[in-house]
Amino acid sequence: MTQFIMSNSARYRLHESLGYQLSVAARLQERRLDEGLKGLGLTRITWCVLLAVGNENLLHPSEIAEFVGIDRTATSRALRQMEAAGMIARETGTDDRRMTSVKLTDLGCTLLTRGTPLAQQNNAVMESHLTAKESVQLRQLLRKMREGEDVALPGL
Repeated sequence: MTQFIMSNSARYRLHESLGYQLSVAARLQERRLDEGLKGLGLTRITWCVLLAVGNENLLHPSEIAEFVGIDRTATSRALRQMEAAGMIARETGTDDRRMTSVKLTDLGCTLLTRGTPLAQQNNAVMESHLTAKESVQLRQLLRKMREGEDVALPGL
């Protein structure tokens, strides 16, 4: 068996790569949020849909999909599940039957209210490692890294 050894300058250092560091930080944040939301019967996607409808006043599935950053198929699936669980209600337009609007139910409003402190605490943990200036800079840099990218993903 031949052992392949690259020179130090040609080696890809996984733990030093930006992608690895971003991925690990994101997974830590996601895991903490997932654990909190699970206690409310929510996923990150259903949480984001609640935010889209309840905080951003987005009514239409296409707007919700764009806000959450997922494709229409994933959005439709989430809306069906949330409607079955009693978190949202969907209404078909009276003038245009193809138009659907989404509203939070009382349960959806309660879950949004109960989930907000969990999300805020999760963000506070991540930001506690940074100064206020670093936090602003990091957000700016991450937005810059996403420029020109298609951010619609099948899931979060």
